[in-house]
Amino acid sequence: MPLEDLEDKGQRAMPDRMAEKSGPDTKPTLRTIAELTGLAVTTVSRALADAPQIALETRQRVRQVAGEIGYLPDRAAQRLRTGRTNVISLVLDPHEEILGYATSMINGLTEALRGTPYHLVITPHFSDTPQIDPVRHIMRNRMADGIIFTRTEPSDERVKLLIENNFPFICHGRTELATAHPYVDYDNYSFTYQAARKLIAAGSRRLLIILPPDRFTFAHHMRHGFMTAVREEGVAFEIARGVTLDSKSDDIRDWLYRRMGEPARPDGFICGGEVSALSVMAAAYDHQLELGKDVRLVAKQTSGLFDQVRPRVETIYEDLSEAGLLMGRLLLRRIAGPVPVHELQALQTV
Repeated sequence: MPLEDLEDKGQRAMPDRMAEKSGPDTKPTLRTIAELTGLAVTTVSRALADAPQIALETRQRVRQVAGEIGYLPDRAAQRLRTGRTNVISLVLDPHEEILGYATSMINGLTEALRGTPYHLVITPHFSDTPQIDPVRHIMRNRMADGIIFTRTEPSDERVKLLIENNFPFICHGRTELATAHPYVDYDNYSFTYQAARKLIAAGSRRLLIILPPDRFTFAHHMRHGFMTAVREEGVAFEIARGVTLDSKSDDIRDWLYRRMGEPARPDGFICGGEVSALSVMAAAYDHQLELGKDVRLVAKQTSGLFDQVRPRVETIYEDLSEAGLLMGRLLLRRIAGPVPVHELQALQTV
């Protein structure tokens, strides 16, 4: 006889009036589910924890009832009992350059966490405070079982802190630290290398690139790929001075407008995001320059925006939803137990 039948023998399902007893302000508990299903509280608890000793049919029935009445586990009690919060914290820097950055990444993460007991909590980080502050706060107060953060630096203090404290994490981006660590990254070297080669093949002879702020690791990767391509081909080049991918879109547009009006105007532009690409298009239009003839452009695309733009813009795609999915799956593996670090690293190719 299944274990839950032994525990619940003699009990009967309660009539629908149990649901009526739970008013709109009454928080459903394990006992509520037990009374509605006729099962013991211990059986309900184990069924929600997906204990294999409980029959699959019973586990499914308990989860169905829990969902119907809006049951949520008491995280404080859960943390005292298991030492876990069942929370993954995503620390995000709001910035406008990459369209749909947060939405796409969150979509991937929630897909990775679907069907698990984990919930995703978004923790904002603003540029006027140290990057390490929200990460330190989450770790010290055990507000999550794992942390995900973005925009890594070559010697990232967040990575050092979490490694030293053996706290599960994964970051979107790499570092130059000697100690290996979990990450998911996009091959920005290949992006700029291929973008430059596309422009040169199309006839551009003076290339300009707008880079991220130099403190970020991916800025170095983008610079390296760009410089490799232009040196191989021997074409003129320049790196935008005075604006970065973090600059406001109006500032990027105004800077580009001034530059396009100066001697030795660039005729090929590499943009690490759709916002800066739109700024190039606006500045070119204001100078009555024809896109694809007087000015050529290759942009990194993270949304479907440029699928609707005419004339068509050459793009290279970065899949942020896939990045979120990979980070979620790898972090869950790390939380579950020790895993060789190289198995917690992924590089998305161009």
